[in-house]
Amino acid sequence: MIAQKEIKSFEDLECWKANREVRRFVSGIIKKFPLEERFALIDGMRRASRSITENVAEGYGRFHYQENIQFVRISRVSLYELIDQLITAKDEKYIDDDEYQKGRELIDKAIQLVNGYINYLVRAKKNQRIPNNK
Repeated sequence: MIAQKEIKSFEDLECWKANREVRRFVSGIIKKFPLEERFALIDGMRRASRSITENVAEGYGRFHYQENIQFVRISRVSLYELIDQLITAKDEKYIDDDEYQKGRELIDKAIQLVNGYINYLVRAKKNQRIPNNK
């Protein structure tokens, strides 16, 4: 049997790590967008990409499962927002097909991990057991 890694911080969560990869990717691509997008697409993508890690971290710090679940769901919403923004960036030709595909792969992986974490929290809430971090 494989020992489960103890979670000591939100930084140990696989979904937070995947969201961080998305945030770093977005941070890199928006640097080459035209300045006229500074207060539109650039700002929106920057805020959504930061929201995905921030909400997982904030949810982790909450005492009740339901609060944690709600913050992680907000993270998931921001991931879907980023998909739309990535499509816009591709349509406007700010990114090429390869960059779009890379971004989609990172986002899709992050969504899967976020969904897995939400499912874990829902089961834990149902069982009323205390996870390692609480």
